[in-house]
Amino acid sequence: MINKVILVGNVGIDPEVRTLENGAKVARVRLATTERIFDRQANETKEHTEWHTVTLWRGLADVVDRFVRKGSQLYIEGRLRTREWNDKDNNKRFSTEILADDMKLLGRRGETQQEAGAPAPSYGRPEPRQDYQRPAPQPAAQPAPAAQPKPAEDIDDLPF
Repeated sequence: MINKVILVGNVGIDPEVRTLENGAKVARVRLATTERIFDRQANETKEHTEWHTVTLWRGLADVVDRFVRKGSQLYIEGRLRTREWNDKDNNKRFSTEILADDMKLLGRRGETQQEAGAPAPSYGRPEPRQDYQRPAPQPAAQPAPAAQPKPAEDIDDLPF
């Protein structure tokens, strides 16, 4: 069986981070993902935003506490988890959240990560870091010069 969620979205409100009695840290993040859907009948693009609650434990919660703020762009890998509880009026309530296994801070380098002094933009399961350089722009290819017509001096010598 597979239960896997991958999200890329923006944090909508500063994360809520708590330390439990046993010392474990837990963070809750509200993450917005937006789909752009083209409506052929109206001939326009519409947006649909979905809000997700993401729960991160221990080391990931520590990273969230130190580096994630409202507006941060995150890549999240995790699992769906449904919780059930009774509210103050003893009504049964349900919520579905993402239990994060991996998180990467996205966005341009120098924004959130560098302001907070983060060593690298990736957290969670260790992966080798790879930095890529964008290739230098190449000059646009020049079209081949158009063939020049021959001079019209021998026009009387045409065979027709």
